[in-house]
Amino acid sequence: MSLKENIGMIQEQLTAEEKFFEKAVVTEKFVKKYKNVMIGSVVAITLFVAGSIIYNLNKQSTVKAANEVLATLQAHPNDKATLLKLDSLSPSLHDVWLFSQAIKNNNLKDLEKLQTSKAILVDDLATYAVAQNLQDKKKLEAYAQTQGAIYRDLAQVQLALILINEDKIKEAHEKLSMINIDSPLATVAKALMHYGVK
Repeated sequence: MSLKENIGMIQEQLTAEEKFFEKAVVTEKFVKKYKNVMIGSVVAITLFVAGSIIYNLNKQSTVKAANEVLATLQAHPNDKATLLKLDSLSPSLHDVWLFSQAIKNNNLKDLEKLQTSKAILVDDLATYAVAQNLQDKKKLEAYAQTQGAIYRDLAQVQLALILINEDKIKEAHEKLSMINIDSPLATVAKALMHYGVK
């Protein structure tokens, strides 16, 4: 190897080492400048992950406890203390339990209270049950006009039957004609219009 080649290799090594040290200095400056931000980010992410894990564990624990309380209620349906415990653990499950018991015992007072329930579907079902049990035309009409009512068509059929019993045939036809042809009750409505209401 010639002297010229040796000098070229040494220069390349020095240039590489210079670049390495230059990058190390830039990295060190960056780390010093943003040290607090990086530490804060790591702490925030750690706290978020830990909080999420704790929240999920707590939620699972609450669901398990609510299910255990519900099992106790099924064995002892009249236990007021257990019912209060279920209400504190899961208000929605509490309302579902009350609804099931009100339907089972045909308890109109409890059904009326459940008309304002926040539990999914309980308010709708309770409103229908009250109107149906009372055979109240105004309540059935109001229920049938509610957007997204589950038993809308059934309420229309019940209204028509009440009107038939009152000899208001034309009004009964109007109620029955409001039932969608895709409804499972369309055949019942059609039968009532042709055979039961003339």
